[in-house]
Amino acid sequence: MRRHNRIRARVSGTAEKPRLSVFRSNRFVYAQLIDDATGKTLAAADSRKVSGANPTERAKVVGKTIAELAKKAGIERAVFDRGGFKYQGVIAAVADGAREAGLAI
Repeated sequence: MRRHNRIRARVSGTAEKPRLSVFRSNRFVYAQLIDDATGKTLAAADSRKVSGANPTERAKVVGKTIAELAKKAGIERAVFDRGGFKYQGVIAAVADGAREAGLAI
């Protein structure tokens, strides 16, 4: 909790550059684009219905999906919020997938 609060103190999103928040549970990965100025979620994606060989591949698909939803909403840039998780494995795969799909992080 302290690590998450420390990160959230530095990272915030706006309507033009929302916060790409990533949460990793034991089974799934969730990603949201959040406008902190209004407190609204602009787009969301998760790995519950994504098929893939391993969790990293599923996370990359989630990153690509959130980037496509962002493009539909007219968003080109985002601030990455790793949510207190280490930037490795599944968390890094979400960011890589979003970058590959054209979202500037």
